[in-house]
Amino acid sequence: MIHLSSAAIAEVNRIKSKHSNPEALVRLGVKAGGCGDFYYTLTLDEVATAEDCVTHCDTVRIAIAPESLKYLDGLRVDYTEDLMGGGFRFHNPNASSSCGCGNSFSV
Repeated sequence: MIHLSSAAIAEVNRIKSKHSNPEALVRLGVKAGGCGDFYYTLTLDEVATAEDCVTHCDTVRIAIAPESLKYLDGLRVDYTEDLMGGGFRFHNPNASSSCGCGNSFSV
């Protein structure tokens, strides 16, 4: 299960309101690379595929490809703004370590 904080939901909805399709879903995933073994991806997508795991967190639909699901189960996503700027923050119980920026991790 994926959890988005209320701040993350508000930011996703703000971004979606400027998108050509405000009904777009959030696609969460992981890719090889970054400071650790993997890095997080978060994009808007028009449709989910038949293979995707689709879930909801409040008003946000989230699609995750099967190959990413094992790395993201239990993920908590937050959004914060500070003096250095704003961004999504990932809290992953499956990560054995994370880089300083918080966008890369190892399992």
